[in-house]
Amino acid sequence: MDTARFRALHHGDQPLLLPNVWDYASAAALAARGFPALGTTSLGVAAAVGEPDATGATRDDTLRLAERLSRLPVLLTVDIEGGFSDRPEEVAAFGARLRDTGVVGINVEDGRPDDTLAPVDHHYDVVAAVKERVPELFVNARTDVYWLAAGARPTPDEAIARASAYVRAGADGVFVPGLPDDAVAAMVAAVPAPLNVLYRPGGPTYRDLAAFGVRRISYGSLLFRAALQAAVAAAVDVAEGRPAAPDAPSYADVQHLIMGGPADA
Repeated sequence: MDTARFRALHHGDQPLLLPNVWDYASAAALAARGFPALGTTSLGVAAAVGEPDATGATRDDTLRLAERLSRLPVLLTVDIEGGFSDRPEEVAAFGARLRDTGVVGINVEDGRPDDTLAPVDHHYDVVAAVKERVPELFVNARTDVYWLAAGARPTPDEAIARASAYVRAGADGVFVPGLPDDAVAAMVAAVPAPLNVLYRPGGPTYRDLAAFGVRRISYGSLLFRAALQAAVAAAVDVAEGRPAAPDAPSYADVQHLIMGGPADA
């Protein structure tokens, strides 16, 4: 378990660019391209097994995937939604099980399945329980203040207050998906932990976010959704008489990739 190396990636010259995966093949392909660390996407993991995201339905699937991905030469952090339990000690126990598979970090959110936010004190207790049980695990505490905003834009104050509380609880980093571009610098300045933001097509570039002081950039479910789109497009191309996916890896390439050999991924 190389938590120190994962932690160092949040404090280098450039932000950690973290692709999010949903199965062994997607993780193996990205590892083969040289990404040093990967995260899982809860939407992709849930959709792949026919479950809705963020409802706590994929606890066992998440654990099984982490066990499979431990075979890969890559640092892995796992999205555990809200922790798959309302009891902080149970979230901490799950974090310990993930640690035992070789996982170096988790992402745990304060959004609830009913699209409300957990009380700050409750999520504080979740983070604190995990860090007490598994102090070496990199806890990325996510706040969904902006993600769950219905219509009206929240002020930055609530996001800063929540993120700061989670850092006091022991969080190693904070994740604020949906953070407006003009609020990023203020969040970086106000919260004494590496800030993770979600890459948004059409939004700030990697270099822009680095200049803002962001330390970690996640893809979220983007790669999973792009893969679905590409699969449907290839099927439609064949149906309509067009060449489909000419640059797709061959059968042999994929077999080599899964077996751990060289692959044109």
